[in-house]
Amino acid sequence: MFYKTQREIAEVINQIIDGYWNDEIPEKAMIEKIKLLYGNNESKIIKDDDFTTILKQQCGKRRLEVVEKLIK
Repeated sequence: MFYKTQREIAEVINQIIDGYWNDEIPEKAMIEKIKLLYGNNESKIIKDDDFTTILKQQCGKRRLEVVEKLIK
């Protein structure tokens, strides 16, 4: 799960979290996927101790709140 752009990462985050919210992905799988995604793409997700602007715009506040709780 290595991605080239922040937009690709935002798309994947949206798919994973939306899948969880729609009961298509179990919670454990969602947590593992987000942690793996973060571990492999940390520099494209966090800049200066905050989410990148593109992620904020593409994912929205609620999804990023979930991501933040999982990666801390």
